[in-house]
Amino acid sequence: MSTDPSAVAESIIVHAETLCEREDHLWDVIRKLSIPVDELEDARNQNRVTFGTDEMFRTLLFKGIRGISQNELAQRLGREPSLVKSFHLDITDLSNTPTQQQLSYTHAQFSEDTQEVLNRTVAGVRQVALDNDVLTEGLVPSVPAETEEESQSENEYKKEKAQKTLTLARKHVIPEFDTHRAAHKKYSDEVMLDMFASICANNGSAHSEAEYGWLTDDDLICDDSTFLRAIKKIATPEDSDGQLTFEDFEDDDSMPEIDKIRDTIMTAFNAATENIINSIRADGPFDSRETVAAIDITHEQFHVWPWEDKEAGIAKPDYPKMVSGYKKDGEYKRGYKYATITLVGDHAPIVLGIEPVKENSAWEPDDSPSYSKADLVSRLLDCAEQFVDLDLVMFDRGFYVNRVYADVHERGITYLSPVPKYEDDLEAIQDIQEHPTADEAVKHDVPLGIDGEVHHEAEFLYAPSTSDDADGKYAVFVTNQDRVEPEEISSVVNGYSRRWDIENQYKSIKDFMPKTSSTDYRLRLCNFALSTLIYNLWRLTDYLIKVALDEPIRSPPVITAKTFVRALGDFLREFG
Repeated sequence: MSTDPSAVAESIIVHAETLCEREDHLWDVIRKLSIPVDELEDARNQNRVTFGTDEMFRTLLFKGIRGISQNELAQRLGREPSLVKSFHLDITDLSNTPTQQQLSYTHAQFSEDTQEVLNRTVAGVRQVALDNDVLTEGLVPSVPAETEEESQSENEYKKEKAQKTLTLARKHVIPEFDTHRAAHKKYSDEVMLDMFASICANNGSAHSEAEYGWLTDDDLICDDSTFLRAIKKIATPEDSDGQLTFEDFEDDDSMPEIDKIRDTIMTAFNAATENIINSIRADGPFDSRETVAAIDITHEQFHVWPWEDKEAGIAKPDYPKMVSGYKKDGEYKRGYKYATITLVGDHAPIVLGIEPVKENSAWEPDDSPSYSKADLVSRLLDCAEQFVDLDLVMFDRGFYVNRVYADVHERGITYLSPVPKYEDDLEAIQDIQEHPTADEAVKHDVPLGIDGEVHHEAEFLYAPSTSDDADGKYAVFVTNQDRVEPEEISSVVNGYSRRWDIENQYKSIKDFMPKTSSTDYRLRLCNFALSTLIYNLWRLTDYLIKVALDEPIRSPPVITAKTFVRALGDFLREFG
């Protein structure tokens, strides 16, 4: 090599720095890098090798930056087409990707100068990727150094990962929510979202936050009316500027197009969620483990009485149309409802999608508009499948609807759900196969029909109920999993516990949500979406720390939600 290795490496690093300013992922940077192959020395016969110097240099560059072994890289190449494409490996069959032996041999055939170029390039590109917050590499977990001199304390590691999440929030997540206000606005969007985070941290309201700003003469806190208008603008469709009601949207089918509000908010939420998912995707969290999601519905209680004269059956004419009735702890209540789909189990419990829920309630006419459970589930699955490939989805018993299961089955996804009604006496159940020793049974090949025709067959699993008041009764679950044998019932049913975090999730999101008495649905849904996004960021931080410190994902959070959201508000204010 006639050229100085440091000069060759520097030319690659300079180009990488330019790419990092506009690319979000390390693999895109490596794919677009200009590699001066003529300046590299490779002792292999280039006429006989499967993968040339250019392709292998890019591949080994990724290995060095990511700090992974040759064996791990070979395994990832065999299952991730995106990496194969990024390294210019011209193959269509992933079984033909470079092996660990080929990677080792190629590196050995690089001259000492070329190996120095590679080492210098690894260090330089890694640094510019981190400096420019390239998402995937800026946030992937890394194991603390083994030596005492290089090791970080656990607290330092928590701080590092939390600060990286805060940077992600500031640069690539929160900004997806645009208030669409004039360029000369007095308060920036960052100020509005800083206020939102502060309200969440203090379990307050727009009024209480504005009052605090007035008392402290804080120029970065606006009045509550300005703040509420800005949040409503996030949820206002481009072709409308006023408060949107059901009456504004009703079509010939009497189904309100409240979807316009939902779609406007979810466009921002989906973009922010994609950035969060991409921040951990390069570490392969979805490659080797079963990807499980849970779908459920939560309520935001609305305390106003719906009746003008209940005995006469006369409801208030201006009662909010998106408020539905529900039963909790044996008591009938009213509230806004939201459906979510959330990663559960051994993954970071990130909410992948949100859907507003509208059900026909007792105070409404029988033909009032509502969303079907099947439509809700279909939209939630569409949303989730933008980000991950689902293996299993679990439902609450409120989703026990054949059309729901049919949609999941058609997508090639396994479902698992409890059945609302079941036989108390196991002996009365016909055609079941019992476990020889355990008190469990399964009914095979139960037909599930749609429009009078069998759509697919399912397994009904009978297991002792864990409810405190069950008194020996049985819980029944339905699944489209391939034939479940009696000895497998416990493991399948116990898997339902992977919904472990769903109730804690809703509690955390509700704790974040600003207090409001507004019936403007733009504000209600946007509050829920933004609060859910803050929850996702908190869970991302917790995930990164636990992976880095090799702690169980399902262990208690290492940073409390309140601490994180307080830090988020302060960080946005300081750097926004």
